This record gives sequence, structure tokens and C-alpha cells, in this order.
Amino acid sequence: MSTAIAAPVDRLLYKPEEAAKALAIGRSTVYELMAGGTLKYIKLGRARRIRRADLEAYVESLTPLSN
Repeated sequence: MSTAIAAPVDRLLYKPEEAAKALAIGRSTVYELMAGGTLKYIKLGRARRIRRADLEAYVESLTPLSN
């Protein structure tokens, strides 16, 4: 009997903690970015969720440092 390994689900919405992990930054930094309007989010009841497209837009907005 073989065990099938499920492919990871391509998420559309992330919890702030999950977004922090995806961005490799701290959870509190994600909350600061959300509070400052730098990282867009939606509210579902009391919960905050970040759309994948908004995570990608945030990363694209970052400018690399030149030496």
C-alpha cells in the first residue's frame, strides 16, 4: 500500500503569523507593517488576513540596497 503525499495548497489568504513565516520576518514586524499601511490586509470579523497578492506586492515594493 502506498501513501500519497498531498501537494501543498496554494493559499490565497494568510494569517499574520503565516505571512511572517513566508516573508522570513518577525510577527510583530508584520503587525507594524499592517498598522502603518505598508502591508494591506482584510478583516474577516475580528480576524486579519493578508492576501497572497498583497504579500507579493509588498515584496516587489522593496528596493534592494546598492553598494
